[in-house]
Amino acid sequence: MSNQLDQLKQFTTVVADTGDFATLKQFAPRDATTNPSLIFKAAQMPEYQFIVDKAIADNKAKASGQELLNRVLDDLLILFGVEILKIVPGRVSTETDANLSFDADALAAKGRQFIKRYESHGIPRERILIKIASTWEGIRAAEVLQREGINCNLTLLFSLAQAVACAEAKAKLISPFVGRIMDWYKAKEKKDFSPVEDPGVISVKEIYAYYKKFGHATEVMGASFRNVGEIQELAGCDLLTISPNLLADLQKNEAPLTRKLSPELARESKIEKLPLDEKKFRWLFNENAMATEKTAEGIRQFNADAQKLAQFVATKL
Repeated sequence: MSNQLDQLKQFTTVVADTGDFATLKQFAPRDATTNPSLIFKAAQMPEYQFIVDKAIADNKAKASGQELLNRVLDDLLILFGVEILKIVPGRVSTETDANLSFDADALAAKGRQFIKRYESHGIPRERILIKIASTWEGIRAAEVLQREGINCNLTLLFSLAQAVACAEAKAKLISPFVGRIMDWYKAKEKKDFSPVEDPGVISVKEIYAYYKKFGHATEVMGASFRNVGEIQELAGCDLLTISPNLLADLQKNEAPLTRKLSPELARESKIEKLPLDEKKFRWLFNENAMATEKTAEGIRQFNADAQKLAQFVATKL
């Protein structure tokens, strides 16, 4: 019997949630995702100092002060992406600035800028996903970028309303955050959840069913897992992005893995169509305390880590 990681790869695209190249080589995922927290962690590792040094060297003569720091930070994200794409055969997700999460025009401009920088390294846009928080403005930015042939990964997604808006904007991919949903309910209800009753798992199953039933092409990539049980319950989802420790757990487990999600089963779902415009989106989002709180918290968290990364890089300039 092959291990559960190999079994999972039979019906789900496995993505590594890391900026660590050694991990990517070890688990051979198709794609990789990064975010400010992961890049901050990787940039501090001695083995990746050469990337930080290159980003600084490439920009030192072009700018100074804050502009130099901004250029280096952007280049750092791109250079990590370029190195990751030497290892994975598929795509890399590169995150836009969290402090732009409510500025559709700025997000679209940043997405174009990232693509231009990747293309200057010979990387075609098909291999890049621009990561944007699933705010109303973020979804609008993704809609514009998708029309220009720039694929987007809508992240920090916690509700069906966000997922439906992303699909209607024709986003390439969404990242519903399983573990963070569960964290919220665990704290609120003071109880643990088995994988089958896990609110994060239930949310992703609902989104997957909605997309398949109503013919949306947007890919569903479950993210932010807390345990292997959540992953096992979502076997069959389009993609799952998994942290290195959980990839290792799956690789060690040789028990049979059952496919839980499929387009055929989803199309039989009783889920009903959700009519959505900006007013309805904002109301449904506001009424969902978990989604409202976790989206805001996630944006703050990514921004805080981006600031830490900026402070780290500033000491090197």
